[in-house]
Amino acid sequence: MIKRLLLAILIALPFSGFAQAKFGIINTQTLMEEMPEMNDVKTQLETASKKYEDEYQNLGEQFTKAYQDLQNLDESTPQAIKERRAQELQDLNTRIEQFRNTATQDLQRQQEQLMAPIQQKVMTAITAVGDEGGFTMIFENMVPIYTGKDVVDVTPLVKAKLGLK
Repeated sequence: MIKRLLLAILIALPFSGFAQAKFGIINTQTLMEEMPEMNDVKTQLETASKKYEDEYQNLGEQFTKAYQDLQNLDESTPQAIKERRAQELQDLNTRIEQFRNTATQDLQRQQEQLMAPIQQKVMTAITAVGDEGGFTMIFENMVPIYTGKDVVDVTPLVKAKLGLK
């Protein structure tokens, strides 16, 4: 009899824990878009991107001019000069590709560096809301299939913690 009672308690104990669990959802993407720091991030990234675009356009113009110069060589031009110009054109094309790859990587790195403090601030606020609200878990709410009655949208609470309206 005692063994059965003990077994029943052991089986029921985990289920009683789930009944008291409190879950929350949040949409961090919309939350972060509302943060005032995002305007600075966007401005800095747009400025850097514009500089890279200008340099890329400059390299493209150099390539076009070099290509036209190669095409405009007359038939009496020695083959060695034509080959050297063609090689210069290939080298310029390689430099353009390397520049594009480097620029893309640098912009990604800058974005990660600029976003890190904002992401940390949001995570700190989410953690604080989770602790204060007694949440078991808070999930990202990008595409919820189903949200039950027990799930709380904590986005307004985190906004308040961050001082956002």
